[in-house]
Amino acid sequence: MSTSPEFRVDVYQNEYLPVGGREVNAIVTVAATGSGGAQAQGAAPAAEVIIVDCSGSMNYPPTKLREAKRATAAAIDTLRDGVRFAVIAGTERAGMVYPREGGLAVADARTRQRAKSSVAQLVADGGTAIGRWLSLADELFRGQDDAIRHAILLTDGRNEHESPAALEQTLAACHGRFVVDCRGVGTDWVVDELRKVANAMLGTVDIVADPVGLEADFQAMTATAMGKSVGDVRLRLWTPQGATIRFVKQAEPTVLDLTGRRIATSAQVGDYPTGAWGTESRDYHVCVEVNPAKVGDVMLAGRVSLVSVSPDGRDEVLGQGLVKATWTEDTARSTKIHPVVAHYTGQAELAEAIQEGLEARRVGDLDTATAKLGRAVALAARSGNTDTATLLAKVVDVDDPVTGRVRLKTKVSQADAMTLDTRSTKTSRVRKS
Repeated sequence: MSTSPEFRVDVYQNEYLPVGGREVNAIVTVAATGSGGAQAQGAAPAAEVIIVDCSGSMNYPPTKLREAKRATAAAIDTLRDGVRFAVIAGTERAGMVYPREGGLAVADARTRQRAKSSVAQLVADGGTAIGRWLSLADELFRGQDDAIRHAILLTDGRNEHESPAALEQTLAACHGRFVVDCRGVGTDWVVDELRKVANAMLGTVDIVADPVGLEADFQAMTATAMGKSVGDVRLRLWTPQGATIRFVKQAEPTVLDLTGRRIATSAQVGDYPTGAWGTESRDYHVCVEVNPAKVGDVMLAGRVSLVSVSPDGRDEVLGQGLVKATWTEDTARSTKIHPVVAHYTGQAELAEAIQEGLEARRVGDLDTATAKLGRAVALAARSGNTDTATLLAKVVDVDDPVTGRVRLKTKVSQADAMTLDTRSTKTSRVRKS
């Protein structure tokens, strides 16, 4: 019994351009419905690797390692029968926790219990080299091309035992091979570092300031991974001759720039990886620059297809939408910004304003920090992003959310600042007609 979802592609845009206009913006919504879920009969093959930071700092406080073990055991219990899996201990090296002999085990009652027994023996001692952890995960996933490949990576510190260039090299080698959801426990890790890993590996990044929250988070991440039913899915964009793609970005549930990940299939067609899918919906912002035409002319500025690519290279088109351009002298038409496009443009600006504001605050540029975070408050209020507004209120005192008049708080916990930074790219969904 197939559990693959059905896909629908919808395009939201104002297709009217002024005389001489070139830039076409559209929000492409992809919705997948009808997947059988994590435990469905005939669910897609899956492979899971759990990477646990076992550096010496995981002993301070001891609750970090203790809760990491509990969380890993919960993730193992969430794996459905038949899923291939492994657990890695990460220090300045990467070592197998289970199975000891390497490779991937097949989840059943016996292997789950053995894996949990091995995890219970973990001790914290050593350094941190995230690239080496990912390289071992990549080795384990080799030969699993038929499976939906997912990893959880937990760390509590900085990537101090390998160079930034070495990590970049590993990410380039692993990109497209598997998805990684990253979690930072406590407040001694670097948000930009983990965000770089998550973005490169098409995963998520989040903070778990209190180690007690790890168990529920690991359980939820594993359940989501078990619910994926279509593996290598790509956004395929055709543009007319002479057109330039300004950018392709995921706009919801998080901001993620895919522009540089284009895989050209011809001069006018390129694929943008989106990872694995279950029952879910995502929004993408496509911006194309075209050659202007005459008043009244209508142009197909882009054809967006959602394509599933099988391990043997065969393509299956799952859905398709059209991006159009029509030139007009009617300024009322050409100057109107579609509300869905405006919403997500604002959400991208919101993420940027938060990150720039927090960085300015960190280096002591309080005027810039106040201006940027005030702008973020106004954008969050305008778009109805209440979650982000709540996080901002822990960093600034808000005098007027509409105008963004704020004052920096004199005392802000490191956890609150890091939570705002980590979750700055999470966007609010706009209501669509």
